[in-house]
Amino acid sequence: MNTPLLALSFSLALGASAAQAECYAEYKAKQDDPLRLQYGIALLPTDTCPSKNTAAAQLEIRLDRNGWTLLSVVALSEQPPSEEKKKNAGEFYLRY
Repeated sequence: MNTPLLALSFSLALGASAAQAECYAEYKAKQDDPLRLQYGIALLPTDTCPSKNTAAAQLEIRLDRNGWTLLSVVALSEQPPSEEKKKNAGEFYLRY
């Protein structure tokens, strides 16, 4: 009788760990002629947050496809961004 409870506990634990296995990258980018600046947040496809250099390499490819140049990776976090950060990123929240 404890087996269903154990199975439920195990699946809940797996679900919780899977939900935590995300990496959010805050970044700054620009476009030239005319100059446009962007602050954005991207979700990286990884189990844990990589180094800033690895994150930058991934973001450069995504941004370059749309004419943006990565200026810097501001921060990496496995926690979802705050509502304030989402608001600050605006249309660039999870766009790239």
